[in-house]
Parts: sequence; C-alpha cells; structure tokens
Amino acid sequence: MHHIDVSIEKDVYAANDRLAAANAAHLKEHGVRAFDLLGAIGSGKTALIERMVPLLRERNLRAGAIAGDVYGDDDFRRIVALGIPAVNANTGTECHLDAHIVEHAIADLPLDAIDLLFIENVGNMVCPTDFALGAEKRIVVVSTTEGDDVVNKHPMMFRGSSIAVINKTDLAPFVGCDMDRMEADMRRYNPEMKIFRTNMKSGEGVMAVVDAILE
Repeated sequence: MHHIDVSIEKDVYAANDRLAAANAAHLKEHGVRAFDLLGAIGSGKTALIERMVPLLRERNLRAGAIAGDVYGDDDFRRIVALGIPAVNANTGTECHLDAHIVEHAIADLPLDAIDLLFIENVGNMVCPTDFALGAEKRIVVVSTTEGDDVVNKHPMMFRGSSIAVINKTDLAPFVGCDMDRMEADMRRYNPEMKIFRTNMKSGEGVMAVVDAILE
C-alpha cells in the first residue's frame, strides 16, 4: 500500500511541475517576471507588496498580484487598493497554491499591462515548498515575532528560496529575537541566499529588496 501512495505522490508533483513550466513559458511570452512570496500568516507578505508597488512605479514598472488564501479576500482587498491588477485565489481546503490554481489566475490577468507579478502564497511554512508555480524566484518572508528558531524549524522553505526577508526588525528587542542567529541559520541551509532586514511599518530596508528582485 505504501508504494502506491508514493507513486501517486510522485505523479502529483510531476504533473504540477509540467504545469509550472507551462506557466513560466506563458509569463515569459508576455514579458512578465513572476515572484513567489512564501511565509507564515502575519509575516508581512502583503505588506511587502504594499511597500514595493510605489517603489516600482517610480521606476516605471507595473506590478500585478495573485493573492493566495485558504478562504476570504482580506489580502486581495489590500492589494486592489494599490491600484494594480490582482486576482483572489482561494484554495478551499488546501494549505498552498499549486500550478493549476495559478494557471487559472494568470488567465484572468491583463499580462500585457504587468511587468512584475507577485504570487502571494497561502500563509504556511511547510506545504508550499513542494509545489512550483512557474515563478522565476521564491522570496520567503519571516518575522522576528515568529522566534529566532523559525528558520531551523523549516529548512526546506529556505533551501528553495533565492531571497529572504526578516521583517519586524523593530520588534526584535521586545520579543527577544536574535536576528543574527536567523541569518546564520539561513546561510547554513542556503549559502547563496540574499538576506534583507525590513520594517514594513516604516518601509526601512524595502528598497534593497526591490533592487535584489530587479537584478
């Protein structure tokens, strides 16, 4: 029985990877660069989009977004308020987006009016890691309030990402979070990863993240 489960799982991942590759090709055809945003609920994924959009506008770059959530449209409404094209992608019971959901979301976006697409995944530190969506890079957002052992508890999330954002730097002293420890853990799991510290309340550090995304 165990073997059957494993082969079904392999098929699911293989089918998803094929769709993700098709998504990537479709986006490239329209000149869209896509970025997958991962992180726990409340880490600051939506806040990062809110902070980046005006900075991108200053460079004449047009953003779009897919807001992934199990249920509801709270993040979606915040993104729509930025005046950018957006799609709300509810997964129902699933704790992650997959390439099929993203394929449908992309079909509802005006791709020729978008330069950078942010795909905000469901707030979860485990499930999204196995499912490619067709994005060029993965950005993982963690906050100091999650504790400085959060990286060590979720190594796979960091192994598969290119950029890490440590958010809520202003709260680190109050919650006893050692950000140097978080960075050291990240470098251990992914020495190539670019790491940034941000405070979304003030916008501090966000410009450096934008620069890294545009590289």
